[in-house]
Amino acid sequence: MNPPDLVSILVFGGIGLVAIGAVGMAVSHPLLRLVLALAIAEAGANLLLVLAGYRWDAVAPILAGAGASRPMVDPVPQALVLTAIVIGVGVQALAVALLIRVKEAYGTLDIRELKTRVEHDICGAASIAPPESANAPPGPQPYPVAVAPSKESA
Repeated sequence: MNPPDLVSILVFGGIGLVAIGAVGMAVSHPLLRLVLALAIAEAGANLLLVLAGYRWDAVAPILAGAGASRPMVDPVPQALVLTAIVIGVGVQALAVALLIRVKEAYGTLDIRELKTRVEHDICGAASIAPPESANAPPGPQPYPVAVAPSKESA
Protein backbone atom coordinates (compact mmCIF):
# COMPACT_ATOMS: atom_id res chain seq x y z
CA MET A 1 0.00 0.00 0.00
CA ASN A 2 1.40 3.38 -0.95
CA PRO A 3 1.72 6.03 1.77
CA PRO A 4 -0.74 8.41 0.01
CA ASP A 5 -3.38 5.69 0.17
CA LEU A 6 -2.69 5.23 3.86
CA VAL A 7 -2.85 8.98 4.40
CA SER A 8 -6.26 9.13 2.69
CA ILE A 9 -7.56 6.28 4.82
CA LEU A 10 -6.35 7.93 8.02
CA VAL A 11 -7.73 11.35 7.07
CA PHE A 12 -11.12 9.91 6.15
CA GLY A 13 -11.04 7.88 9.36
CA GLY A 14 -10.39 11.02 11.42
CA ILE A 15 -13.13 12.94 9.63
CA GLY A 16 -15.46 9.97 10.11
CA LEU A 17 -14.75 9.84 13.85
CA VAL A 18 -15.44 13.56 14.21
CA ALA A 19 -18.67 13.20 12.20
CA ILE A 20 -19.84 10.18 14.21
CA GLY A 21 -19.12 12.03 17.45
CA ALA A 22 -20.92 15.18 16.30
CA VAL A 23 -24.01 13.27 15.17
CA GLY A 24 -23.96 11.27 18.39
CA MET A 25 -23.89 14.45 20.45
CA ALA A 26 -26.71 15.94 18.42
CA VAL A 27 -29.15 13.03 18.53
CA SER A 28 -28.46 11.10 21.73
CA HIS A 29 -30.86 11.42 24.64
CA PRO A 30 -29.03 9.41 27.34
CA LEU A 31 -26.28 11.56 28.84
CA LEU A 32 -23.78 8.68 28.92
CA ARG A 33 -24.03 8.31 25.15
CA LEU A 34 -23.42 12.04 24.83
CA VAL A 35 -20.18 11.73 26.82
CA LEU A 36 -19.09 8.75 24.71
CA ALA A 37 -19.84 10.66 21.50
CA LEU A 38 -17.69 13.52 22.80
CA ALA A 39 -14.82 11.09 23.37
CA ILE A 40 -15.17 9.70 19.83
CA ALA A 41 -15.14 13.19 18.31
CA GLU A 42 -12.09 14.06 20.40
CA ALA A 43 -10.23 10.97 19.14
CA GLY A 44 -10.96 11.96 15.55
CA ALA A 45 -9.72 15.51 16.13
CA ASN A 46 -6.54 14.20 17.73
CA LEU A 47 -5.94 11.89 14.77
CA LEU A 48 -6.35 14.77 12.34
CA LEU A 49 -3.94 16.93 14.35
CA VAL A 50 -1.27 14.23 14.35
CA LEU A 51 -1.73 13.73 10.61
CA ALA A 52 -1.33 17.46 10.02
CA GLY A 53 2.22 17.41 11.34
CA TYR A 54 3.41 14.04 10.04
CA ARG A 55 5.79 13.61 7.11
CA TRP A 56 6.26 10.15 5.62
CA ASP A 57 9.91 10.60 4.69
CA ALA A 58 10.93 12.22 8.00
CA VAL A 59 12.49 10.99 11.22
CA ALA A 60 11.59 11.62 14.84
CA PRO A 61 12.46 15.15 16.06
CA ILE A 62 15.31 14.01 18.29
CA LEU A 63 18.74 15.45 17.63
CA ALA A 64 21.42 12.88 18.31
CA GLY A 65 24.95 13.95 17.61
CA ALA A 66 25.54 16.26 14.68
CA GLY A 67 23.01 14.59 12.36
CA ALA A 68 20.20 16.92 11.41
CA SER A 69 20.56 16.30 7.71
CA ARG A 70 17.27 14.41 7.23
CA PRO A 71 13.89 16.17 7.45
CA MET A 72 12.09 15.82 10.77
CA VAL A 73 8.47 15.45 11.78
CA ASP A 74 6.92 18.60 13.24
CA PRO A 75 6.76 18.07 17.05
CA VAL A 76 4.22 20.86 17.75
CA PRO A 77 1.08 18.91 16.70
CA GLN A 78 2.29 15.94 18.73
CA ALA A 79 2.66 18.13 21.81
CA LEU A 80 -0.77 19.65 21.19
CA VAL A 81 -2.35 16.21 20.89
CA LEU A 82 -0.66 15.02 24.07
CA THR A 83 -2.04 18.05 25.89
CA ALA A 84 -5.48 17.52 24.33
CA ILE A 85 -5.51 13.89 25.49
CA VAL A 86 -4.73 14.89 29.07
CA ILE A 87 -7.38 17.62 29.05
CA GLY A 88 -9.88 15.24 27.42
CA VAL A 89 -9.38 12.63 30.12
CA GLY A 90 -9.99 15.30 32.76
CA VAL A 91 -13.16 16.49 31.02
CA GLN A 92 -14.45 12.94 30.66
CA ALA A 93 -13.73 12.16 34.33
CA LEU A 94 -15.60 15.30 35.39
CA ALA A 95 -18.51 14.44 33.07
CA VAL A 96 -18.78 10.91 34.46
CA ALA A 97 -18.66 12.24 38.03
CA LEU A 98 -21.47 14.66 37.19
CA LEU A 99 -23.44 11.83 35.57
CA ILE A 100 -23.17 9.82 38.76
CA ARG A 101 -24.43 12.76 40.82
CA VAL A 102 -27.32 13.39 38.39
CA LYS A 103 -28.31 9.71 38.48
CA GLU A 104 -28.28 9.74 42.30
CA ALA A 105 -30.29 12.98 42.50
CA TYR A 106 -32.89 12.39 39.77
CA GLY A 107 -32.81 8.66 39.08
CA THR A 108 -32.44 9.05 35.31
CA LEU A 109 -29.91 10.00 32.66
CA ASP A 110 -32.43 10.69 29.88
CA ILE A 111 -32.23 14.35 28.86
CA ARG A 112 -35.97 14.70 28.20
CA GLU A 113 -37.03 13.24 31.55
CA LEU A 114 -34.27 15.12 33.35
CA LYS A 115 -35.44 18.42 31.85
CA THR A 116 -38.96 18.01 33.23
CA ARG A 117 -37.71 16.94 36.66
CA VAL A 118 -35.30 19.87 36.91
CA GLU A 119 -38.07 22.29 35.81
CA HIS A 120 -40.36 20.94 38.53
CA ASP A 121 -37.58 21.27 41.13
CA ILE A 122 -36.87 24.87 40.09
CA CYS A 123 -40.56 25.76 40.09
CA GLY A 124 -40.96 24.17 43.51
CA ALA A 125 -38.01 26.12 44.92
CA ALA A 126 -39.37 29.36 43.42
CA SER A 127 -42.93 28.63 44.66
CA ILE A 128 -44.48 28.95 41.21
CA ALA A 129 -46.66 26.58 39.25
CA PRO A 130 -44.78 24.24 36.91
CA PRO A 131 -45.46 24.63 33.20
CA GLU A 132 -48.43 22.66 31.91
CA SER A 133 -47.04 21.61 28.57
CA ALA A 134 -44.15 22.68 26.40
CA ASN A 135 -46.44 22.54 23.36
CA ALA A 136 -49.35 24.57 24.77
CA PRO A 137 -49.56 28.22 23.76
CA PRO A 138 -48.68 30.65 26.54
CA GLY A 139 -51.34 32.80 28.18
CA PRO A 140 -55.12 32.68 27.96
CA GLN A 141 -57.00 31.69 24.83
CA PRO A 142 -57.44 34.66 22.49
CA TYR A 143 -61.14 34.02 21.78
CA PRO A 144 -63.85 32.77 24.12
CA VAL A 145 -65.20 29.33 23.46
CA ALA A 146 -68.53 29.45 21.67
CA VAL A 147 -71.38 27.98 23.65
CA ALA A 148 -74.36 26.49 21.82
CA PRO A 149 -77.62 28.20 22.76
CA SER A 150 -79.86 26.12 25.00
CA LYS A 151 -83.46 25.19 24.07
CA GLU A 152 -84.86 27.08 27.06
CA SER A 153 -83.47 30.45 25.97
CA ALA A 154 -84.84 30.14 22.42
